[in-house]
Amino acid sequence: MIAIIDYGMGNLRSVQKAFEYVGQDAKITDKAVDLANASHIVLPGVGAFKDAMAALTQSGLVDTLKSEIAKGKPFLGICLGMQMLFDKSYEDGEYQGLGLIKGEVVRFDTKLKVPHIGWNELRLQKRTRLFDGVDDMNFYFVHSYHASCCNKEDVETTCIYDYEFVSSVNKDNVWGAQFHPEKSGDTGLKLLSNFAKMI
Repeated sequence: MIAIIDYGMGNLRSVQKAFEYVGQDAKITDKAVDLANASHIVLPGVGAFKDAMAALTQSGLVDTLKSEIAKGKPFLGICLGMQMLFDKSYEDGEYQGLGLIKGEVVRFDTKLKVPHIGWNELRLQKRTRLFDGVDDMNFYFVHSYHASCCNKEDVETTCIYDYEFVSSVNKDNVWGAQFHPEKSGDTGLKLLSNFAKMI
């Protein structure tokens, strides 16, 4: 069973429906026992970093989440859920993240339109099982901030939006996608199916 963390923010139902479409049992939950019993954990997110971290902390799930990740359980953060993996974000101030991946989240420094909305092509920096059989590297984005990794080995893909930015990350059993696989058609469904098959 895939546990989709419900902390009051995020497009939870669309992520759940995407997993169900590829034949996977996915449960939206705010209970620690469900995270402990799940085979995989997903942290979606939309909105502001400060509010999301406050809500996740208020939910009381942070310790359980970190404990289950430490056991080797596959974890995927989506959009804001990926940004929350990092040490801190500078969105409307400076706020601490989960600290699972070294780095920070910063606003796009560009004269192009922000937020960055629409389809963009991923540039693979290292191949993990998440991208097995994924030939079309175009995915759908909606974001104004992006991650900056301290360790280049944590960078799985990058994109170009005026300049190169980190679009997905991987460290051990932790993955993060700045894009929305659940909004990226068959390509996104393939990626979610790959994640669900990880053990």
